[in-house]
Amino acid sequence: MGISFQKALGVHPQAVKLRLARTELLTANLANVDTPNFKAKDIDFAREMQRATQGSGLHNTQVLYRLPMQSTQDGNTVELHSEQTRFSQNSLDYQSSLTFLNMSINGLRTAIEGK
Repeated sequence: MGISFQKALGVHPQAVKLRLARTELLTANLANVDTPNFKAKDIDFAREMQRATQGSGLHNTQVLYRLPMQSTQDGNTVELHSEQTRFSQNSLDYQSSLTFLNMSINGLRTAIEGK
């Protein structure tokens, strides 16, 4: 009986890739907080994870523009505090997935070595 790495690792490899892509978007939003007419971008993580687990993969992730709670005169839709909160939460979730992935790999290593 062989080891199924997909079953052993679950959705966490896809989650790590998707969280990294989201980190890049949120970082760009934060970097452009003062750029006139910059439109904040994000992804719907839950929907994209569902698509990835149903076989669509992560190669065509849909990037969405965020609607601001309060419009600005310069057309920028980045809201600093909201972006910082999203970035922090995404970072925690990314670390959680990495930790779980690491634990799963260590468990597989132990099983393969027969310890």
